[in-house]
Amino acid sequence: MSGSRDADLRMSEGKWLHRKFHRKQWKRVNDPAARRYRVNAYRVLPTRARQGMAILVPPGDEHDPTRLPVFHDGTSDYLTSLGIERI
Repeated sequence: MSGSRDADLRMSEGKWLHRKFHRKQWKRVNDPAARRYRVNAYRVLPTRARQGMAILVPPGDEHDPTRLPVFHDGTSDYLTSLGIERI
């Protein structure tokens, strides 16, 4: 299991899910301050781009329960719905 952070903020059924990786699984983030911090970390990233930017949403790995494709599909679909082109 990878234990990566690539699914700590993900779109699912029209809502953002806030998660943290603890030991070998994802846990829900309930603290409002921690949720704001997580969202802000991703909000700041696009403001740093000057001439272009690529957003990588990994495809996931069906063999790794910590990186299932369903964790990433909603976010990818959401970004596409905003008009962000898939390349």
